[in-house]
Amino acid sequence: MGILLFVALAAAIIGGCSNKVAEATTGPSQAAQLRPIVAFGDSLTSGYGLPADRAYPAVLERMLRGAGLPLRVINHGVSGDTTARALDRLEAALAEKPSIVIVALGANDGLRGVPVSEVRRNLETIIEAAQGRRAQVLLCGMEALPLFGWDYTVAFHRLFPELAEKYHVPLVPFLLEGVVANPDMLQDDFVHPNAAGAARIAQTVWAYVQPLAVKLAAVQTR
Repeated sequence: MGILLFVALAAAIIGGCSNKVAEATTGPSQAAQLRPIVAFGDSLTSGYGLPADRAYPAVLERMLRGAGLPLRVINHGVSGDTTARALDRLEAALAEKPSIVIVALGANDGLRGVPVSEVRRNLETIIEAAQGRRAQVLLCGMEALPLFGWDYTVAFHRLFPELAEKYHVPLVPFLLEGVVANPDMLQDDFVHPNAAGAARIAQTVWAYVQPLAVKLAAVQTR
C-alpha cells in the first residue's frame, strides 16, 4: 500500500465508526442449545458498513453450522475501539460464558501510535481474563502502518507472536491477509472489508478456530 492509502486507512478507521454491537443471526431457542464463541474486536469484527449477517462472525457461524459444529458466534465488535476501550466492555463479553474468545484488536492502536507496551498490557489483560473464565483464546495478529517509524512497526509486528507464545494460544498471523489493498475485497472507502472481504476474513479465522471447535464438540458429546 502507498502512503495515501495509509492516511486514508487512518482517517476512516479512527474517524468514522458506528458503535453498534451486532449478534450473529440465530433463533433464540436454537441459540440456547449452542456453545458460544465471542468475536471480540473493532470495526473489522463489527462489520462496519455491512448487514449484520455479512460481518465475518456471522459468516464464521454459518461455516461452523455447515460443518455440523454446535457453536454460535456472538459479535462483540465495536467500530473504532482500541485495546484500552475494549477493556471497558470485556466483562460484558465474558458474561456470554464463551467457550472460545477470538481477540482481534490493535488496528486502531497502531493507527494512533499507542505505545506497544500499553497495547501489550491491554491484550494481556484480555487474554488472562478470558483464560480465567476457562475460555480458549484465539489471538488475531495485526500490523501497524509505518506512520511512527520502523522500530514501532517492527515492535508491533512482534507483539502478537510473543503473546501467543507466552499464553500458549493459537495465532492468526494477520487477520487481513488477502484483504488489505485488494479492491475486490474492500468497500468504496478502500479501507473496510466488503462482503467478500468479510468472507475472506472468516476463511482466515476458520483455519484456526475449526480445530478448537472440533475439540469442544468432542468434549460436549462425551
